[in-house]
Amino acid sequence: MPQARNTQQLILALDQGTTSSRAILFARDATIHGVAQQEYPQHYPQPGWVEHDANDIWRTQLAVARSVLREHGVAASRLAAVGITNQRETTVLWDRASGEPLYRAIVWQDRRTAGLCDSLRAAGHAETFRERTGLVVDAYFSGTKLKWLLDHIPGARARAERGELAFGTIDCWLAWKLSAGRVHVTDPSNASRTLLFDIRRGCWDDELLALLDIPPAVLPQVVDSSGVMTMIAGDLLGAEVPLAGIAGDQQAATFGQACLAHGMAKNTYGTGCFLLLNTGGEAMNSRHRMLATVGWRLRDQTTYLLEGSVFMGGAVVQWLRDGLGMIARADEIEALASSVPDSGGIYLVPAHTGLGAPYWDPYARGALLGMTRGTSRAHVARAALEAIAFQSAEVLGAMELDCGRRLRELRVDGGAAANDLLLQFQSDLLGVPVVRPRIIETTALGAAYLAGLAVEFWHDEAELAALWQADRRFEPGMSADQRTMLLKGWRRAVERSRDWATAD
Repeated sequence: MPQARNTQQLILALDQGTTSSRAILFARDATIHGVAQQEYPQHYPQPGWVEHDANDIWRTQLAVARSVLREHGVAASRLAAVGITNQRETTVLWDRASGEPLYRAIVWQDRRTAGLCDSLRAAGHAETFRERTGLVVDAYFSGTKLKWLLDHIPGARARAERGELAFGTIDCWLAWKLSAGRVHVTDPSNASRTLLFDIRRGCWDDELLALLDIPPAVLPQVVDSSGVMTMIAGDLLGAEVPLAGIAGDQQAATFGQACLAHGMAKNTYGTGCFLLLNTGGEAMNSRHRMLATVGWRLRDQTTYLLEGSVFMGGAVVQWLRDGLGMIARADEIEALASSVPDSGGIYLVPAHTGLGAPYWDPYARGALLGMTRGTSRAHVARAALEAIAFQSAEVLGAMELDCGRRLRELRVDGGAAANDLLLQFQSDLLGVPVVRPRIIETTALGAAYLAGLAVEFWHDEAELAALWQADRRFEPGMSADQRTMLLKGWRRAVERSRDWATAD
């Protein structure tokens, strides 16, 4: 039932990311009332394989939800609703009776099904998948991960056919756990990332399911992104609260950035980088290897987005910290990179898990090129930040070719959006203003907005758009000739990294 507009009420957003689980409380003016966060382990059993323990995800997500309420003195009865936003494509398969996962979650970055994707393309199925789902056939997406689980867990496919198993992306897993197993649901934004969902008809596709040998009984129900889906079990937070919003992290960030009109775009600088452009009520067929995807479905009306995905964004900074020990904390990189005027002619191509848009090369690998005896760790740090911007610039260029129009401005968010050096270089490369909002937690904010709309905490999208405010605007200052030269060097470096790890 709609909630009264009580000024004491808050919305709780559960932001389940690739490296950590967070919980954020939002007030009616979209300001943050409290934040809690926990990291959880990453598992790399083989080169190119990335896994999470789904129980770690649930444990940390519940812990931060409880923590943010406790630490800020908020009773669960003050919550108008809860919204979920999540790392997308990460795939969980669990037992409906026990609620236990059958295997670790296979993470969106995982490349183990690259060979299967090669086979699907060789068999001529790529165009069918693209037409129905808006996606390219790539190991990034959930469908081939689910097929791998059903193929490799003894007896799993037969159990799935009998209705004993449940598949879901992380939103679906959390909704199941929050409802004590009462609901098995996802929303169209997450369903559209599976290679199994017809984005124009808005339903699971029987032909695609057959191509991947996936039993329909394992799939969740697809519900609107905004709407009361279930009540959260009272013993979890201290009171029953409506679960009223779900969206994949990048769609949620687009909604949180108030990119609600056709032609508006945002870029999220998280573990990866994800540039999304609102195409309104039309799912656009990209001619430049971008993805058409569902943004959100509200009141049975679907908004579509054009998306370009970069696999290694902020993760390259994590790699400098954890893999190379070059910095002790991620936030040290800006000062180190700023200590030199440029990258000294070196390029870092962070293709550690392959290349996403517009290349879609799962066999590319990371490369550091152009080093001399004068190359320092500061140059490498600067090249790492520039690599994030180079990848995003290529994606936006492809989108502009698809749309036949120039972008007027790019709204940005995510952890690395706090880095002024990165955003200035991004604006220089794009030749358009880059705008950072006052609230950069836009992924969680988007989930909060979707949940809040469902219970009339906020009235409509116009009210949400009025809440958006800019913090800083970065204007381009680079000459066209310099921009061209830098991008040419970047593309040369990318070509050196391509097809490094062969299918064999």
